[in-house]
Formats: sequence, structure tokens, C-alpha cells
Amino acid sequence: METSRWQQRLEAIRRKSFIGRQIERDLFLSALQVPEFPFLVLYLYGPGGVGKTTLIRQFSYLAHAQGTQVLHLDARNIDPTPDIFTGSLRQQLTLEPSKHPADYWAESAERHVLFLDTYELLAPLDEWLRDVFLPTLPENVLTVLAGRSPPKTGWREDPAWQELTHIMALDNLSPAESRAYLNRREIPLAEHEKVLQFTHGHPLALSLVADVFANDDNAHFQPEKTSDIISMLVERLVLGAPGPAYREALEASALVRVTTESLLKILLDRTDVEEIFAWLRDLSLMEVGPRGIFPHDLAREALAADVHWRKPAWYAALHGRARTYYLDQLEKLDHIAQQRLLLDYIFLHRENPMVRPFFKWQSSGLVFPDRVSTDDYAQIADLIGQFEGESAAEIARHWLQHSAAQVVVMRGSGGSIAGVLIKVAVEQTTAADHLVDAVVGAAFAYLKRQVSLRSGETATYFRFWLACDTYQDVSATQSRIFLTIVQHYLTTAGLAFSFLPCAHPDFWNPIFEYADMQHVTALDFEIDGHRHGVYVRDWRVSPPPIWLDMMAARELAGNLPPAAPAREKIVILSEEEFGAAVKEALRQLNDGAALQQNPLLNTQVCRGQEAADPVTQLQTLLKDSIDSLQQTPRQRKLHRALYHTYVQPTPSQELAAELLDVPFSSFRRHLTQGIKQITTVLWQLEIAGGRIDYLMEDD
Repeated sequence: METSRWQQRLEAIRRKSFIGRQIERDLFLSALQVPEFPFLVLYLYGPGGVGKTTLIRQFSYLAHAQGTQVLHLDARNIDPTPDIFTGSLRQQLTLEPSKHPADYWAESAERHVLFLDTYELLAPLDEWLRDVFLPTLPENVLTVLAGRSPPKTGWREDPAWQELTHIMALDNLSPAESRAYLNRREIPLAEHEKVLQFTHGHPLALSLVADVFANDDNAHFQPEKTSDIISMLVERLVLGAPGPAYREALEASALVRVTTESLLKILLDRTDVEEIFAWLRDLSLMEVGPRGIFPHDLAREALAADVHWRKPAWYAALHGRARTYYLDQLEKLDHIAQQRLLLDYIFLHRENPMVRPFFKWQSSGLVFPDRVSTDDYAQIADLIGQFEGESAAEIARHWLQHSAAQVVVMRGSGGSIAGVLIKVAVEQTTAADHLVDAVVGAAFAYLKRQVSLRSGETATYFRFWLACDTYQDVSATQSRIFLTIVQHYLTTAGLAFSFLPCAHPDFWNPIFEYADMQHVTALDFEIDGHRHGVYVRDWRVSPPPIWLDMMAARELAGNLPPAAPAREKIVILSEEEFGAAVKEALRQLNDGAALQQNPLLNTQVCRGQEAADPVTQLQTLLKDSIDSLQQTPRQRKLHRALYHTYVQPTPSQELAAELLDVPFSSFRRHLTQGIKQITTVLWQLEIAGGRIDYLMEDD
């Protein structure tokens, strides 16, 4: 693909505005100018905002000038698995599916540089890259790794990699480089000393200062008495935005994980965001990736904190709009894409003081969920035995090959197992299973004693969950496990109950109470001296949409909210009771006063709709269900019978049959079939928790 004139101009401006890093650039250029690369890996690392991405962009310009081919991959845009990594390279190189990138480069007479940016997010692949992928590359490929963390011991301890790797630590700019940058950005000379004393040469801070002056010709730099450089600079930048909409866009970008034009339209509640998005994208505090743009971490924290305390109503509005957008998108995605979107969704809660101690926000991307293989079984059982005893390991072996269980493993470095989650569908277990695992048996008995699952409903017991190195302590793996559990909550049709055992219930109690989960002490258990507390949630009385609204209210309030309105209490009807209520509601369809007493008003199926009041919700639901029976000729006769009986009723059913020109017996049969069809569809929706998308998937 040819470089566009816009891209050429952008690159020219970037080259012109770049200052410093002469030692680093000289070293890279010298490596390109000798017949054989003096090292095959250049490992560049430094803290956030120090300019790693900007430097490798300069490296790329140098490589192009030397006639060297360049390939750039940002780890933020891929999941850390060998197949996805290799596939991303293959896609950028436009190779056939069977062609390996190493083979392509080996056949090339040219030299190549492979840039891997944000390398800290490829930590799960570090061992695989070092021991499997990189050794396959030909010697005409130089790999540049750029990340926040220094290289792991495997790079330093292996004599071969010591010789073939050059490690480069990146620090702040020197005073001379900082002054040169300020001159290049045309910052008044009288302001330089104050700026240098305040920024200490931090590249991001310097660029933010320059943006302040760019937005205000009369600006004077007056550092506040605070050590939080980024906070002050971002505040100044927000106030210098071209207009209110621009300022709001910058604030909105700090709350969400990634901003796109489509999301920005929702956040700002306007359609004309192209110019605003372009301004936002061009700010020096913004980073750009294929999924969208996002502020640098240091700037993001300051922006979000500022909006939260200064404009709480605006913060709440942004929070709500983002939630709505994510949930709408969630219903359209496959399982893997849902995980990424759930990270975006949960990211909204990252600053909540109740939630933050229990989730590794910055490192949750270092492991990923994967399917289990039979080769994993022995290791999983051994891990469970290590932490919970041999009796627990035997129970795990039982569930590992059981049709009622689903096993998800968390993969870490090189594809190794970092953690495990074993889910059991309690209603599918038998008395023989309960003899093996009395814990699941107790849950089965609890359901029989407390409630009766309806046809199509399921109860999930998260029987085992742990990280290989930290068990159930807070960790990156634990965070991914919890994310997978939340995904199960939101996407499992008919989920009625969930059970979650914890080895340290006192520790987890605050967050689980916050998430509206009940510690049922009668289900606590002890095996081989390892005691667990069990947390239970009834999803029928408070299904996922209501649960998410409640969690959002608690996020915005910063604590537990007041008691929920009475209408949040869901009524659980049996299938027979539900069918009777549908028939009664159809007869009362045009009688709002009579519908006030219909039990459907407080079921999940009605709660999933949106309208001005509960009665209107129910009327809309029934009319839409009747209208849906116009899709096929076979169902249209059912629609006509229902329509002329309930929506626009005739004085009698005999007259309705005459109006439709069908025998009265046929009309009665069509009406009975129509009521049955409507009841079946609504019952499926009720079991699915009021989520229409489940029905669409079933169809």
C-alpha cells in the first residue's frame, strides 16, 4: 500500500519535531549499516510516557532510509497466543495461511526490522517468543522489543541471548534535549526554566506543557505546589480546549478503555464528532491503536479523578452511556470478543475503592482463557491437590471428564497453565455424582429445598478456581477468572443460581457483598482441613440487567445504595402459572387498570422491556409478540386470529371468523395455536432472563 500524502505530511512533522535520543538513534543506525546485524534483538524499556513508541517510530524512519523493510506490531491490538501472534504477522505481510513469516523472510534478499511495541502485554508469550519463535527467524531480521518492564531472566541468563541481545533503558530527556524540544515547539524562552524544573525532562510532561501553550497564546506556566505533574498539566489542557464539546470529549476518553468515533457519539450524545475526534487523536497525550485512541496512563488517571470530583453528574452520565454502549455491543460478539469488551466494561469500575483492591487492572491482560485439553487434566488435578488436598484432587478428576462440567484454563507464558476454572451445572448432576462430591450434592439439595428450577433454567457451581502461583489471592490470573465468571453471568441463558466457594471468605466478603452475593454458611464445607465459604446468588429475582444497573449505582455512589425500589423484586412463576398469566394478560390487553394486577408485570420477561410505565411495558411486549407472527404464511393466520381477538377485537369470535373468512372451528384452532406460540416465546424469554438476544441465537 502506497503512503498517502496525509501520512507523508504526518511523518514529516513527526521527524521534524523529534528531539534528542541521539545515542539511541546512532546505535540503531550503526546496526543497520554493517553487513551483519551485531545483535538480533534490541530490547528497549522504560516507564510510561518516557517516549518508547516515539523512539521506535524514529527507528522506523531510519530503517526506511537505509532501504530496510519494516513491520510494526502493537501488543495492545492482539491477544497473547502463539496462533494469533503469528496470524497477525501473516496478515500484515499478506501471506497465505500456510506460509510462516519466518519462511517469507528467509526467502527475501532484503533486510527487515520487526518492531513489537507495548511488549509488556506479550508477557505470556515471552518464553515462547524467546525459545520458539525468534530462533526460527533468519539473520536478515532484527527484532526490536519495546515495553515498560526490563527483560526477564531468560534473556539475561542464557549466554547465547546475552550475546545476541542489546538491552537499552530509556530515561527522561537531558536538560539540553528538553530545551531543544521547547524551542522546537516555540515555547517562550522566559518559560523554559520553570518548565524544566517542573517536568524534569519527562517527555509526556514536556509535550503536555507545549499543548497548553499551543491552545493559549497568552499562557504563562505557573506550576502549582504539587508533585503530581500530569494532574496539573491535564487540568490546564482541559481548560484550554477549543470548546466545551472538545473538553467533554477529552474527559470522556479518560473514563473508557478505548475511544472510537462510534463510542464518542454515544458518550457526547451527538453525531458530528469527526472534527472533535480528530482533535482528540492529535493530542500528544493520546496513543493510537486499531481499536481506537486512549490517553496515556498518567494523563488518564488525572483526567478521570478531575471529572469525578469536579463534575459528578457528568461523570455519572458518561458512565451510563458507556455501559449502555458496551452491553448493546456485547450481544453481537463472539465469545473471544466478549472477553475484550467485558474488560472495557469492567474498566469503568477501576477506580472504585470497593472494587480496586480485588482486581489487577493493569496486569489483567497478561493471561487469557483457553479451552482445556486432555493433556491438561493431570496438571489441573495436581494443582488442585497442591492447594486443597488429595481428596479435592480426586473430586476434580471426576468433574474433568464429566458432561455436566465445563473447564476453562488460563494460559500464561508460552501457553502454560496459569490458572483453572471448573464450572458444574448442578441440575445435570446425579446421586452418584453427589456421592463423589458432597459439596455439589449440598447445592443440589439446597435448590430442591429452597426453590424448584424451572424447565430451561440452570444453576452453576464454580467448583474450583485458582491461580497456579497465588491460589485464590488477588492476581492477574484471579482477575481473568473473575472476568470469565462475569461473562458467564451475562451470557448464560436461563441462569437461575450461581455458587462460588472461597478459601478465605472473610477476605472476599466485602467485594461479594458489594456484588450482591450472599454468604450461605449452611453450604460452607471443609475437605482435608481446607475450609471454604460459599457465596450464592439468585439470578431470577435480580437478573443480569438489573444487577448491572445496581452495580453501576454503587460505583457512582461509591458505596452501597439505598434500598432498591419495591418493583425491583422479581416474581418467579412456574411454567403453568406463567401460561395462565399470559392468557389473562391477552384478555386484558386494552384494559390498563386490569393489567395492573397481572403477575407478568414483575417477571423477568416484562422487566427486560423499556417503556414509560410497567403496564405500557407489558402491553408493548404482548403487541410486539403478536406482530412477530407475520413472518411466514403459516403464522400469519395465527396473527390474524390474535389481532382480531385481542389487539383490535371484534364484538365476538364468530364475527372475527366471518371477517377473516375462515370456519369458526379453524379460527378457534388458530387462536389456540397463536396463544400457545406467544406463550412459548415469552416463556423462553423469561427463562433467558428477559434477554432477547438469547432467543435470536436459538433461532
